[in-house]
Amino acid sequence: MSTLTNKVVFLTGGASGIGAECALAYARAGASVFIMDYNKAQLATLLSQLGEPHTGYVGNVGREDDVKTALQQARQRFGRLDVIHNNAGLASPSKSLEETTEDEWDTLMTVNLKSVYWTTRYGLEALKTSRGCILNTSSLVGSIGQSIHAAYVATKGGMNALTKAMALDYAPFGIRVNALCPAGVRTPLLRTWVAEQPDPASLDAYLNKIHPLGYCPEGDVIADVAVFLVSDAARFITGCTMPVGGGAELGYRH
Repeated sequence: MSTLTNKVVFLTGGASGIGAECALAYARAGASVFIMDYNKAQLATLLSQLGEPHTGYVGNVGREDDVKTALQQARQRFGRLDVIHNNAGLASPSKSLEETTEDEWDTLMTVNLKSVYWTTRYGLEALKTSRGCILNTSSLVGSIGQSIHAAYVATKGGMNALTKAMALDYAPFGIRVNALCPAGVRTPLLRTWVAEQPDPASLDAYLNKIHPLGYCPEGDVIADVAVFLVSDAARFITGCTMPVGGGAELGYRH
């Protein structure tokens, strides 16, 4: 039997990058996957690759009604819900705090953090029934910080703290809540960040060097850990903000 056989996963931001790798990994592990993403073309491409019974909804996690509708459709399609994976997020702009506009700040806070409030609000009762789990895609910068990236870092620090609070609140219902904390991962989001830096050409070597294991990975390494954390193999793990950074979290080195 596969690791996630008979499980239903609701995944936000699942049409590209880490999310797409997670969708593929969840499907390989036996789960039925419902993907919410704002990019219609990318979502259609991925769903054609996944095939039946996997499906999705084109919507914006920054809009409450979209989140509510997507979760309703997921339950109607599959009859249950076992996992909510809050993966959708924005990483731009790359700015210090005083340079960040109020609209930029509000957008990042809504997409990266408030969306977790909405998926929980509209998905919690289903998770209580299944004694399911919640997984949040955070970032290592939420615990160690990062220069010229203030709003993004704030959202990920908030997500790490929120993960712990949710884990305590929902443990009595048998619901586990954990977070993934990658360092660098070669995704479209990372490429956008690289393009915003003063010297983009130097970033490839830098991204390899910050990981003591010697390279900046693709999203599949994150997806493998995601499958573990939402599976019964992690049944006694909750409130964990798990680094998946090739040792980048270990601190200064020569």
